[in-house]
Amino acid sequence: MENKKDFSMKEAMMFSHKVAQISKAMWKCVEKDWQGWIKPFGLNINEHHILWIAYHLEGASISDISKYGVMHVSTAFNFSKKLEEQGYLTFSKKENDKRNTYVKLTESGRDLLLRTIEAYEPEEYGIFGASLKIRELYGKFPEFDELMAVIRSVYGNEFMSILDTTVTKIDQEFDEVNGQLLPNKNNPDAKHLDEQEDEETEKLATT
Repeated sequence: MENKKDFSMKEAMMFSHKVAQISKAMWKCVEKDWQGWIKPFGLNINEHHILWIAYHLEGASISDISKYGVMHVSTAFNFSKKLEEQGYLTFSKKENDKRNTYVKLTESGRDLLLRTIEAYEPEEYGIFGASLKIRELYGKFPEFDELMAVIRSVYGNEFMSILDTTVTKIDQEFDEVNGQLLPNKNNPDAKHLDEQEDEETEKLATT
């Protein structure tokens, strides 16, 4: 039995055109904001994204970075290699998985990522600023339920699960202190940063 389309070619073209234009316009704004945010730290978007993924997944494979970072495998590897050369990542193999290469944040890489988080200024984000009007009107930011459903259909449940995990970790592991996001007591990095501050204080006291 022949499958009958329940949409017209004109409808399909208009939808595809609208999605392409909206996506391109939104990414252009996001790209500008993201680059401006991390420029002082000597990072580009791919490098920062890789640090984020390595932080949230706590030992991600290059395949994971490619998948969840929505980038080609060669891009994921090359930029991860660059971060390794700068001392921000380490490469390793697992005993039970010799085929895949895994990356893990070093202390320097973790510190760098946390410093970028502390430096985040929402007022400098164009998309965020534009969304404030919707929040004022409806009491919440756009949740993109329909868009999320489309992305889930394209990339699968695991992709969306990772997205949910990263958002949850930010919510659970960071607190707002004097207008900055800082690791809280549930975040293992909080103790690490406290120890660093103690060491720096001790050095100052002995000089």
